[in-house]
Amino acid sequence: MSTATLRKDNSLALLQQTQGKPIEVSPSPFMLWLKPVVLHAEQGSLSFQYVVRKEMTNPMGTLHGGVIAGIVDDTIGATLFTFNEQHFYTTVSLAIDYFLPARHCDIIVAKTNVIKKGNRMVNVSCEIWNEDMSKLLAKGTSNLLKTTLLKC
Repeated sequence: MSTATLRKDNSLALLQQTQGKPIEVSPSPFMLWLKPVVLHAEQGSLSFQYVVRKEMTNPMGTLHGGVIAGIVDDTIGATLFTFNEQHFYTTVSLAIDYFLPARHCDIIVAKTNVIKKGNRMVNVSCEIWNEDMSKLLAKGTSNLLKTTLLKC
């Protein structure tokens, strides 16, 4: 399935059909590298699960802060697909707070929630939890601007 097909289809329904499975189709090559498993999808909210792989860690053996920021940004971007709109959004701000580390082979969960959606701007939050949801590892918020896909 191509990116164009994904945008024209009901993206929310496709995410819901993928629950319990890794994402294999995405307009984001970074998401394909991250290999999330869809836990839950509804309009304005997603939950993805990730396994911390060795190539995601820093020299201390913990999940790299840049990868955490990437997970937050990419999961927030995917959340906007749940609105089934025919355009994209681009990040204009991203703020991350880091609380606890995750290590190689840990399973983490990213949960998003749209805080406010206007005509052009959207504010979304993302929390990163450990597998049993007992420890908040990081939290991020982002503002995104409605745009169109630019081809290179």
